[in-house]
Amino acid sequence: MRHDGDVSTAPAPAEVDRPEGVVLTQVPWVTVVWNDPVNLMSYVSWVFRTYFGHSARKANKLMMQVHEEGRAVVSDGSREEMERDVEAMHGYGLWATLEKATA
Repeated sequence: MRHDGDVSTAPAPAEVDRPEGVVLTQVPWVTVVWNDPVNLMSYVSWVFRTYFGHSARKANKLMMQVHEEGRAVVSDGSREEMERDVEAMHGYGLWATLEKATA
């Protein structure tokens, strides 16, 4: 409807044919924290609890993944959110990057 109350005569938007079952989603991004020889494991776990709000159990699990595998995905979301999280990790002195999530 237009502001004057008249019904608009504009054509309806064209529908797009998609194969059945195909869902278009935005590829999420992830924040990856990398192992480093500087920070204590207890500190890394504390950062994960403090900044991300992870439980002690989850924070310790992620910290051990960083320590043993060299990296861990600690958050996911939009590119802008992950850029913010990476910057925050840098502020805590942790080495972090963002990348597109894999399927």
